[in-house]
Amino acid sequence: MQKVDSLVSARWVIPVEPEDAVLPHHTVAIRDGRIIDCLPTDQAERQYEAGQHQRLARHALLPGLVNAHTHNAMSLLRGLADDLPLMTWLQDHIWPAEGRHVSPEFVHDGTALAMAEMLRGGTTCFSDMYFFPEVTGRLADRVGMRAVLGMIVIDMPTPYGSGPEDYLDKGVALHDAWRNHPHISTVFAPHAPYTVSPEWLKRVRVLADQLDTRVHMHVHETAGEVEDCVQSTGQRPLQRLDQLGLLNPSLIAVHMTQLTEAEMDRLAETGVNVVHCPESNLKLGSGFCPVHALQRRGIHVAIGTDGAASNNDLDLLGELRTAALLAKGYSGNPAALPAHRALRMATLDGARVLGLDGEIGSLVPGKYADLCAVDLSGVETEPLYNPISQLVYTGQRERVSHVWVAGRLLLNERRLTTLNEADILERTRAWQARIAPEDTHD
Repeated sequence: MQKVDSLVSARWVIPVEPEDAVLPHHTVAIRDGRIIDCLPTDQAERQYEAGQHQRLARHALLPGLVNAHTHNAMSLLRGLADDLPLMTWLQDHIWPAEGRHVSPEFVHDGTALAMAEMLRGGTTCFSDMYFFPEVTGRLADRVGMRAVLGMIVIDMPTPYGSGPEDYLDKGVALHDAWRNHPHISTVFAPHAPYTVSPEWLKRVRVLADQLDTRVHMHVHETAGEVEDCVQSTGQRPLQRLDQLGLLNPSLIAVHMTQLTEAEMDRLAETGVNVVHCPESNLKLGSGFCPVHALQRRGIHVAIGTDGAASNNDLDLLGELRTAALLAKGYSGNPAALPAHRALRMATLDGARVLGLDGEIGSLVPGKYADLCAVDLSGVETEPLYNPISQLVYTGQRERVSHVWVAGRLLLNERRLTTLNEADILERTRAWQARIAPEDTHD
């Protein structure tokens, strides 16, 4: 018998490649943090000798979910200013609160809260856009989560930096610090075309080419953003980005709720990647990303939650259901986003958008053993005819029982193994007591 570190057996294994495959009574074999085999359980027990064997008789085992757009530390601002338009929400509440409170301690505590929530919902990888990303990197390294750290760029000074030059210097240093890490990487993260001047976007493009990294940016989030750009420059934001050379396979364009047919054609021509944040866009009244039309053009579309301040959760299973239903309603086509494709958006497509699809996103030999197990038994999920449909349309994050990253168990029977839940809640409540008296919701 071959020796492996661990075996994980489940009632169903959903490998995502092929995207609609369901493997009943299968086992994933793990050695040195990577998948070495996926085979029927009876064969696995004859072929492999494991130090640990997790048997999940009522569960679906699938790739860990990939949250392609977050502002993790903003979890400390969850519910601070709900039911407001985007710019009112930002300018009158969020930005003032950040100006008063953002610090390494704020980022550490808010990110710990976010990581705990994401792990308990089956998320193993996130792409974050926020200040003090070095704090997020150190915490992700200690906790064991897979993280893509945004190298933030914005025209205005903040508690993190004095201006674009300072942000870029810090970003390059961040990239150098993590460039060889097995589960932490970096992307440039200019906030948006309306908050980063063209000269600095050009610098971002040049540096991204030099460092061979991607560019993660809010683009066409609201109709107002597009209209303001047309009034001030005579061009839509995507036109300006195209002229700056930023429409290319390295761009990760987040939100994209305001798109013409010609713009979607251009995105396909240039290989731009898109991240869809359905619940945040719905809550802020920002519009609808035309997912079906983008996917028909061959554009990779991933799913992100956005920050908990605008969502108000980091629940990717919930996001999947919303994305699937919204695509059907928006297009008038019930087949626009089938369940298996929605699941792929939060796994393999998320990995592709982040440039990690060679390492994660599906359960195939050679990739890292980033896994999550979801209990599909009970009155809420039975009878069960199609496990993938059941995951997308009835799946609840409270049914996520186990999570592994690179074969390391980070959630065991709903208990976090590398984070202290009681400590996180104590710190979160202390921040609430500091922040709440300073904000008034008119």
